[in-house]
Amino acid sequence: MSKRYIRQTILPEVGEEGQQKINQAKVLVIGAGGLACAILPYLASAGIGNLGIIDDDMIDISNLQRQVIYKEKSVGKSKVQEAEKYLSGLNSNIKINTYHKKLTAQNAISLFKEYDIITDATDNLLTRYIINDACIITKKPFVYGSVHKFEGQVSVFNYKNGPTYRCLYPDNNLNIQNCAQTGVLGTTAAIVGMLQANEVIKIILNQGNVLSGKLLLYNTLDNEQTIINFQKNNTLVIDDNFYENEYLKNEVYVVTAEEALKKKGMLLDVREYGELPEINLPNAVQIPLSILPDELNKLNKKDSIFIFCQSGIRSLEAVKILKENHFNQVKSIKDSAARINELSHTLVSVK
Repeated sequence: MSKRYIRQTILPEVGEEGQQKINQAKVLVIGAGGLACAILPYLASAGIGNLGIIDDDMIDISNLQRQVIYKEKSVGKSKVQEAEKYLSGLNSNIKINTYHKKLTAQNAISLFKEYDIITDATDNLLTRYIINDACIITKKPFVYGSVHKFEGQVSVFNYKNGPTYRCLYPDNNLNIQNCAQTGVLGTTAAIVGMLQANEVIKIILNQGNVLSGKLLLYNTLDNEQTIINFQKNNTLVIDDNFYENEYLKNEVYVVTAEEALKKKGMLLDVREYGELPEINLPNAVQIPLSILPDELNKLNKKDSIFIFCQSGIRSLEAVKILKENHFNQVKSIKDSAARINELSHTLVSVK
């Protein structure tokens, strides 16, 4: 056995047999942001033999505050490609598979079949339901983590036919109170990501009490930990309705900032007044999501409307509101307002 892993193989719970299990494990990490930047290095260093990373995002300067495996010179480059470079430098003995694309209902099942454990490092509710449902169909455990301000959540779903994400959050709706991006400390994301990596290793080794049917809540301001128990709901998604789920309807209405700015149409900013950066484009209009239902008369149903917010989450809720009110040419911009601001300056300089 390699001297590289001696500090963990001397643990009775690991040993050479356990290290072999780690070396043979295949783990897919979905997302290459703040959570993944803690998950990936620890899994690679532990010797996970086959590590997959899927994300279609590019590195932004605002990512560096919490996504510490990237460098300033990496800004504008593919996250998965830069992550691969970093991880290869940590451990050249493991295989790293990168997928520079978005996880969708169309590709999730075929991709999940190639891995043993699926790890969620996203910040997107729609993607999380896709992960959950595809894990049920492919019978894969789903290691979940999320962060909000100074708080984090960790759990393991679909482990040995245990409770799933839908058992905890049954409805696929965009709850803005829970999901709107309001900031996060890099240390909070790092702590949650390391807890997720720890659950992955526990599952591989079949050691300890896996967080199946348990939601770990962690508050970084006072270091309080709480565990909430929840039960399995036997009403589960099946193959026949996987491709008909609500998230597919939302996927249709998503574009990148680049795509939106190239098209003629209105840019609708649904952030609250005072959120930065300001977007100073002649076709940009701001109507906060909190008052949008009462301000629909300010919009023209004949216009193509591209909606944005800080993270691409509130904009999806705005799409839903407009669609329900018969606005047919509506799309959500998945990129951040910061990215739109950056591109707007580029467009101005080119002109």
